[in-house]
Amino acid sequence: MLRLSDVVTHYGSLRALKGVSLEVHQGEIVCLLGGNASGKSTTMKTILGMVHPSAGRVEFEGERIDHLPTEEVVRRGISLVPEARRIFGRMTVWENLLMGSLVRRGAPAADVAQDLERAYALFPRLRERAQQLGGTLSGGEQQMLAIARALMARPRLLLMDEPSMGLAPALVDQVFDIIQTINGQGTTILVVEQNAAVALGIARRGYVLQNGRIVIHDTAETLLRADHIRRAYLGEN
Repeated sequence: MLRLSDVVTHYGSLRALKGVSLEVHQGEIVCLLGGNASGKSTTMKTILGMVHPSAGRVEFEGERIDHLPTEEVVRRGISLVPEARRIFGRMTVWENLLMGSLVRRGAPAADVAQDLERAYALFPRLRERAQQLGGTLSGGEQQMLAIARALMARPRLLLMDEPSMGLAPALVDQVFDIIQTINGQGTTILVVEQNAAVALGIARRGYVLQNGRIVIHDTAETLLRADHIRRAYLGEN
């Protein structure tokens, strides 16, 4: 479904990605692991067209997308749950969700209503808070809203950037259970995480990124067992 081939991305003279290659197959959950400044978020931004690679290719469902603007990438079926949620704090929960559907201009109102119901079924608390301002939600509720908003675009591939960031352990487990549910409903997922154990616990495969390069790629089960890899590349004790 998604293929990055020898992708190089710069910020000015800084080379942030140094030949990244990875694949995500339809129906999978794949995790991209790495410490701070490893290039994880840059990889996400490159896929979404927020930055464009200076070399290499990004392909989605067999078509090259690395030259496209972000809006067109989203329209083709890729959505992002951004790091730190980035919801619209002065809009209600309902308004935030509708913002997620704007890329589907002209979609029948019945389809949007159906998507709202799906969001509320996944996150019943959002139904209870529908008229509450997004900025007044708890951190866990904001993460739920960010995920639900991304799903309103009906993505076939969902990118998730550090979904566990800032959440209590019990909420992390809840969010990752929901990620599995979304995947079970047919959405392919690429998740970027620093919390290796929780991400590998739900993923099929994992890539480890260090200093802008993929240094390891293996099954999630293998990476979970490899304590020395997590210590060496992910800073775990």
